Formats: sequence, structure tokens, C-alpha cells
Amino acid sequence: MVLHKHQRYTWVYKMQPPTNLISEAYSVLDANDRASYTQPAAELYPHQWLWDSCFIAIGLRHRDPERAQNEILSLLRGQWQNGMLPNIIFSPEPHYERDRNLWRSWINPEAPEEVATTAITQPPMLAEAVVKVGEKLAPPERREWYRKVYPALLKYHQWMYTERDPHGEGLVLQIHPWEVGMDNTPPWMAELHEHQLNWWIRAAKKTQADRVIDLFRRDTRKVPSKQRFDTIEALAMFDIQRRLRRKVYDIRRILDHSLFAVEDVAFNAILIRNNEQLRTIASVIKETLPEQLIENMKKTVIAFEQLWDPFSANYFSRDFITHKLFKETAVGTMLGLYAGTIPKEHALSLVHQLSDKHSYGSKFPVPSVPLNSAWFKADNYWQGPTWVNINWLIIDGLKRYGFIEEAAKLRETTLGMVTSYGCSEYFNPTDGHALGTPNFSWTAALAIDLSLNPIN
Repeated sequence: MVLHKHQRYTWVYKMQPPTNLISEAYSVLDANDRASYTQPAAELYPHQWLWDSCFIAIGLRHRDPERAQNEILSLLRGQWQNGMLPNIIFSPEPHYERDRNLWRSWINPEAPEEVATTAITQPPMLAEAVVKVGEKLAPPERREWYRKVYPALLKYHQWMYTERDPHGEGLVLQIHPWEVGMDNTPPWMAELHEHQLNWWIRAAKKTQADRVIDLFRRDTRKVPSKQRFDTIEALAMFDIQRRLRRKVYDIRRILDHSLFAVEDVAFNAILIRNNEQLRTIASVIKETLPEQLIENMKKTVIAFEQLWDPFSANYFSRDFITHKLFKETAVGTMLGLYAGTIPKEHALSLVHQLSDKHSYGSKFPVPSVPLNSAWFKADNYWQGPTWVNINWLIIDGLKRYGFIEEAAKLRETTLGMVTSYGCSEYFNPTDGHALGTPNFSWTAALAIDLSLNPIN
């Protein structure tokens, strides 16, 4: 369904989502279903991704809560003995052997024996997904569901503090841009270009050899290269992964030389909200969270405010060692709303930026970087485009802070965008057109959830 420009504007603010949006979104999920999990998109993303499956379960719960539960249980098969949930569980099909061998997760004794995974994590959305699925179950079944996943979920949250908050300061660190889910987001890329490019990558950049290397990238064979991160950034990300592998993915060895340790604002905001959802789960099944974990949760809420910069009125990621803020503005700052614990005056400042036409107030919000940023590229992955999962998180935060009108407007605009241009991976924030790979699972799943949850 494609609407003319003036029709789209009318639809966004005056109409309810058409029923065929929901049916088309379910068709996308059905096409990407791989029995035990849902792939994000055919060919380009054949494996199971951590936060993708969490968002997918949130959509699936409306039609089939049992299938939504299985989506989450499938994630748990990849949990490491130390509690980590990897960002990818690899498909066992023979033609993906190169992907599995790139990581060789089995070199670390904590890795699972039955499946091949990566050795890094992704934003901890799992507790949120578990609660959302639980809302669709009768109380007895909900308690049974919570009891089933609680041990693994508890172990995951404990791992984040044990391994990723070694100084006990409250904020957890990330060791790779892939861990934050927003791969080429400007705060990380600015730091990467300034300090982390290996000599051979700099040489490739200087000699323009990256243009040749680009011909061999799988993603740019499926999606126009201008819509993906550039080859220098791709090489740098794989180089960081290679250095992590050389240290057998041992966090102590990794931090000894501090390759790339960042306390990411979006990751920690998501952790705060999911800590609260873990509390909800424990309360329902009459479990008592360990005292140390409760103390750590409190520290995270307090420490998060150290990421606030009063001069720009934004939250920023920071260096784990030096505590220097990375003052490149990106949409991660808006997830302070999703955390739900920031001061109301800070929340109000973020809301003002959402409507500022020079900042995040594009025609099809919310852009992944503000329009006035030097990094802004309307079509380039996490350096401009609008993503439905980020909108979903911001809408949820706006509702809980009482910004009902703003939440409703963003919901309607988001649904209008998806209705007009399909369940694409991401969207141009200035004209709404589809970007990335088509038939993207979390876009479909969250369009379903937003459609069936009007904001009153």
C-alpha cells in the first residue's frame, strides 16, 4: 500500500492502521520463520540475533504466545556457562561454516557445546520480552513461564555486572560496536577512527584498497553500499573481533590492554529498564533477587546520570578507563526515556529535541543522528535513518513519563511510514522511503505491537 504525499500526512494523524498492515507484517514473520527461531531477513541475516528475537517475540505474542515463548527459549540454547547471551547463534547449515569459523567461540571453555555462537552480547532486551509475552498468558501460565526462564535471565544479568562492571561503578561496558546493536553509530565510529584503526586499515584507506575489498562484501551485494557502513569501518570492526579472538574472549585479558571499552548510553539505558522487568518477574514468582545484584541495579541508576552533559542537554557514552564523554550526539541519548529513571527535567529536554526540526524532529522521526549533525546521512545505516525498534523504545518511555500526546504522535507516524513503505530494515527520515533489506522481522513484529496497542 503506497499513499501519495498529502495522503500520508493525513493518514499519520487522522486514521487508525489498516488491518492489512497487520496481516502483511505476519506474512513477513512467517516467511522468516525457521521453526525454532525467526531470522531477521532472508539471505542477509540468516542466523538468530539476540535483540532481534526479543523484539520479534513482542510481536508474535499477539497471535501465538507459545511461538513467542519458543523464540525466547531458542535464545537460551546459546547461553554461555558464565551467563553471557551471545548476540548471534549461528545456523548449523554447511554453507555458513565461514561465519562460524570467523568467531570460533569454542576456543573459550565457557561457550556452549551444542551450538556455535559469537563471543559478544547485545542490548539486554530479554527481560522486557519475557514480561511482554507473559502479559498474554493467564496468571498460572505466566508464573510457569517466568519460572522457566528466570534462572537463565538472572544468570545473564549477574554476568553483566560480574564481567562488564569490574570496578563496581554501576555502568556496564561494551567491547565491540556490534554489542550496542547500532553498529556504526557516530560516538563509537568517531573513537574508532581517531584511536583504533590498525596500520593496515589506515594503509587500505590511504591507497583506496577499500574499494576493491568492497566488492567482496556480502551485505553490499544485497543492499546498496551507500546504505551500509563503509568498508574501512567494516574492516575495523572485524579487526577488533580478531583481536578479541586472539585473547580467547577472556575479559580479563581483553581489559588488560583496553582495546575498545565503552560504557554505552543506549546499552545501559536498556539495562536499567530490563533490571526493573527482572524485578517484576522475580516478584510474580516469589523469588528474591540476590542482594549484590539489587545493589548493582541501584548503582546503575545513579551512575547513569554521570553520562548527562548539562551544556548540550544530552546523555553520552563514555570511555571506560578515562570516563571521558564521547560528545557525538546520536539517538542513544533518547533511550534515557526508555530507562524511565532519569529526572523529569532531563526527560523534558529530550522531548523538546524530538520536536526540534533541526535536531530529531524530521518528517519521519526518529533519525538515528540529529539532522544538524556533521555525521548525518539520511540513507546510511545508523548514521541517519529511522529504525522502528528505536521508535518503539522511545514510545514506551514517553508513555511511562506521561508524554502521552508525543507518544501517540510518534506511534502514528511510525505506523504510517511502515504502511506506506513496507516492513523495511530502516527508513529515510526526511521522506520515509524504504532502506536496507526488505521484509525485516523486527519492523514487522513491532508494527504489529504498535498497531494493537493504541495510546489513550
